[in-house]
Amino acid sequence: MSFINYSAREINCKIVYYGPGLCGKTSNLNVIYKKTNPDSKGKMISLATETERTLFFDFLPLALGDIKGFKTRFHLYTVPGQIFYDASRKLILKGVDGIVFVADSQVERMDANMESLDNMELNLEEHGLDIKKVPYVIQYNKRDMDDIVPVEELRKVLNPNGVPDFEACAMDGTGVFETLKLVVKLVLAELKKGA
Repeated sequence: MSFINYSAREINCKIVYYGPGLCGKTSNLNVIYKKTNPDSKGKMISLATETERTLFFDFLPLALGDIKGFKTRFHLYTVPGQIFYDASRKLILKGVDGIVFVADSQVERMDANMESLDNMELNLEEHGLDIKKVPYVIQYNKRDMDDIVPVEELRKVLNPNGVPDFEACAMDGTGVFETLKLVVKLVLAELKKGA
């Protein structure tokens, strides 16, 4: 649910990167932050523990063009991957306009991917949202690792609805901007429908 600030002529949209712990959500935002024009981004806030896991969220506002004379600003968040931070996950999803589900391609992480995906759908339902109606993209991250699940199998298990998906390696930036551009495009299309 985007927020419109009429006095500033600005539309604020929220994109949440969701997925299991250590799947690459924060790595995505780090790449986006490093490679984005300084005039188009705000300060990135990252809250991490000693093990480099994001505790609450990363927040990165990006200015990405105009819609009918209103500037659009995208706020990118990540949720904590650890299941015991479910209250934080729910809170961060509130008012979401678009979602990137970041799946870890490693064989041993498939259960964590499925658990996180089920948790995301449940949390969306608690906010009265249906995953089939929210702009949504899946990213199969860590494609550079050994012992990874074939993309066809990942699609079968994690993407039964056939939403747009991308292969990625967030550490080197592969697939990161393609994922972001498409989720932004989907969110903007939804905004224009409602305009």
